Amino acid sequence: MKNFKKLIAVATIIGSLGVVGVAGAATGATTPAGIVSALTGKSVEAVTAERATGSTYGTIAQEAGKLEEFKTETLVLKKAMLDQRVKDGNMTQEQADAMYKSLETNQATCDATGSAKLGQKSGMGFGQGAGRHSGGGMGRGMNTGNSSTQ
Repeated sequence: MKNFKKLIAVATIIGSLGVVGVAGAATGATTPAGIVSALTGKSVEAVTAERATGSTYGTIAQEAGKLEEFKTETLVLKKAMLDQRVKDGNMTQEQADAMYKSLETNQATCDATGSAKLGQKSGMGFGQGAGRHSGGGMGRGMNTGNSSTQ
């Protein structure tokens, strides 16, 4: 019985560390703020505070001379988000491919001002909320007409 209690205690500690690790990863380079933080050397909190004053993540990266890296890394992040939506059954592969192609096209002319509003027209939520919550900022998705999600 003593060993069983020790096993439960160890499993609880390991489980807690796993949750902390996942929460930590969500604030790292898996958000636009995390990407800018990693590229500029600023803390995520400093980047988020600067974003709250009206600067875009692209502008912050551009001011640090890291716009191209930011664009590349955010495109990778968005691709992963699209892939997850397909895996979860919230979007077809064809829809994801079309969205990705649109993102690639828009990023080619990105001026770091946020004027393109990438993903907002399709409900992808790649805009302002993507870096503020650990949920990934995906929004409601493609709005399939299911009244339970509206």
